[in-house]
Amino acid sequence: MWEPQKPSLRMGTHLLLLTATLLSTCQVTESQALFTIKNVSLTIEPDNVVFRGTNVTLRCQTIVSSSGILKREYSIYKDNVVVYTDTRTTPEDLLYPLPLTRVADTGKYKCQVTIQDQQQISSVKKLTVTGLQTPVLHLNKGVVNEGEDVILRCSAPEETGSIIFYFYKDTKDLHEETVNTNHVEFTHRFDRSGVHRLHCDYRVILLPDSVRSNHSNSVVVTVKELLISPVISVEPSGSRIIEGDFLKIVCSVSGRLSPNHSSKLKILLTKGQDVLSAGQTRANYSVRAMAEHSGAFECVLQMGNIDKRATEHVIIKELFSKPVLAMEPKEVFEMEEFNLTCKSSNYSSDRISMSDLKYSFYKDDNLLAAGSVNGIYILKAQNPNGNYFCKAEAMMVSKFSEKLTVRAKVLVSKPEIKAIGRVIVGKLFQVRCHSDRGSLPIYYTLLRKNSAINQTAVWESHREAIFPVTIQHRSDIQDYKCRAKNHQDNMDSNSLNTSVTVPLSSPELGVSSDLLATQSFISLDVPEGYDIYLVCSVQGSYPVSFKWYRDGTAMPILTRTLTQTTDVYQIEKVDYKNSGIYYCEANNSAQNIVRSQAVTVDVKMAKWKKVLIGACCLLVGAVLVLGCVLFFKSKRGKRDNVAELSVKPSSPKSDDSLTVSLTHDTMEVYKLPKGEVEAGGSVWSEMPVDPGSDLESITSNNEPDVEYTEVVHPQPEDSVRVPLKTGAETVYSEVQSSPTGPPYDHHDYGSVEYADLNGDQPEVYCAPLEVNHHDLNDIPAPVE
Repeated sequence: MWEPQKPSLRMGTHLLLLTATLLSTCQVTESQALFTIKNVSLTIEPDNVVFRGTNVTLRCQTIVSSSGILKREYSIYKDNVVVYTDTRTTPEDLLYPLPLTRVADTGKYKCQVTIQDQQQISSVKKLTVTGLQTPVLHLNKGVVNEGEDVILRCSAPEETGSIIFYFYKDTKDLHEETVNTNHVEFTHRFDRSGVHRLHCDYRVILLPDSVRSNHSNSVVVTVKELLISPVISVEPSGSRIIEGDFLKIVCSVSGRLSPNHSSKLKILLTKGQDVLSAGQTRANYSVRAMAEHSGAFECVLQMGNIDKRATEHVIIKELFSKPVLAMEPKEVFEMEEFNLTCKSSNYSSDRISMSDLKYSFYKDDNLLAAGSVNGIYILKAQNPNGNYFCKAEAMMVSKFSEKLTVRAKVLVSKPEIKAIGRVIVGKLFQVRCHSDRGSLPIYYTLLRKNSAINQTAVWESHREAIFPVTIQHRSDIQDYKCRAKNHQDNMDSNSLNTSVTVPLSSPELGVSSDLLATQSFISLDVPEGYDIYLVCSVQGSYPVSFKWYRDGTAMPILTRTLTQTTDVYQIEKVDYKNSGIYYCEANNSAQNIVRSQAVTVDVKMAKWKKVLIGACCLLVGAVLVLGCVLFFKSKRGKRDNVAELSVKPSSPKSDDSLTVSLTHDTMEVYKLPKGEVEAGGSVWSEMPVDPGSDLESITSNNEPDVEYTEVVHPQPEDSVRVPLKTGAETVYSEVQSSPTGPPYDHHDYGSVEYADLNGDQPEVYCAPLEVNHHDLNDIPAPVE
């Protein structure tokens, strides 16, 4: 069975529900509240400038208009760094306390308020805290012995921030240290006996500035001296030590030491950075004196932290000076002789003479000569390169010279002359002169026909001798040489030999054909069907690029590069389309494009075409004439059937006769008897043909031949019936005849004559005449 809930549990449950409801209501109210931030201000209380130790409060005041409860987030900034934050729902001002302010609190402050997604920042206020606490210096000991350590402590308990502490000993800087605390300690060893005064101060860092405190209290330290000291002695004494003397230096301790101190004692003899000798209570150093032993010798006594020193300066005079090695001449070339001289310029005449000095020569640590008295050594520079030095000796004292490096100069080799880039006649190019071997400097001279025209000196190995050159002819290139010199002798190069590009001359264009082999440089008339040859010739270096053009075309019709200076452009079997103006362009590696003159090519019609056209014209004319003849013949045949030939006689002046000319071979001209023909009358002449004769067969199978004959009649003074023009008249007679047989054979077909009188005379139609056999006798004899 379920037990009833206890009243306390029920009460707790109700309280939890009520709390949750209130929180949710507040959240809903806050999220739904309307607000605006009117102003945010920051004030410093009691003042912006205060003395250290003053309690300061920063008040951040916010003016907000809202319709509900709001959550406000406050942030306090010092020098743009957040130093304090707080969140509250009440409208009270935010107070940020700074109790017992210090100089470290100096800075620029501002307040920021954030409500939901809105925020606002106050203006910046600067707080200045003046006055620093005076530091306190404390030492753990006031009286110490030499070499003992003392702990120094400088503090300013009331200060905060980043602080730099400074320590001073007898007004001199002793130590400095930067910390983020208000005190600092360090250990100092007192090496010298006496009374010393110490003090300290500090500086608070306020970027970008800082504030310095007053000096601390002064503390006195007394340092007791130990009753021991180092002692240094030199033998022989005085300043009359000369090289070769035996030098002895002793370092010892003076004073009474306790057994405890003796165990910690150490003696050192030093010269410069070199330790010459060491011992517990004594240090000795012996050496044959040399000039380089001169200097300060120091005796050092060390006991724990105690360090005492004694110094003695020793001066040693030279027995003879350090030898100097010299070479003569200063510069030497291969295979030349040179002298090495070794000399000591000074010597002690109290101990030795010049003849006591002996000299030896060395090359790369190898002995060349020993025991030379005069100090001169002669060498031949066959292989002279190396490091040389010499040694001078006297009274068991040896001195070496500085090393002399000898590098024999190399004679210049035969130079090489070479053109840089492309050589073009008439254009500037460069010539390089270079020798593979030879010591610098090398003097180069450019020669033309063995005469110097330019000169330069090369002082650095990466430099070259470059000369500008221009030639006017191809053959000029071999006139140039190069001369190199770095000693007394000159070395000449070979003549400059390189390919030379000659710019192209103006091309000449000629044209010829199969019909006419002679070239023309202006124009050419050629019948179609023949080959023509365009020849473009230039002078210059090849390869040459030829381009052929024809007027009216922007692009070349042919381009080709040849290893010759003449190009032939052949056009096969030309026609009228090949007529035009042609020219050529040429170019080579000199990059100068030249153009020829233009030539005109005129392609004429072929003769056989002319003949063909004439024949066609004649044929057409003949066809037209034949057509006309057939047309008139057909009309005449119709008229002949219905009309009679009307003949009007003319009255000749002399014999009153009519002359008829028959043009056929078998016909003759006869004089007809004088007669009159009445107007409208007809006369027919019939010539019968024998049966079976050739004429009958020919006539039956062939058309009669038609011929026109011009007959000239003299104009009679008195014409009969028909008025005639004055002068000669033309009569065309049409004679139909057989090609064979006598002209007087009879046939059913008669001889027909048409007379056409010139001028305005009417036509006279001649009808067939009937001719009887008995009339033949009256025909007169033929006349040529």
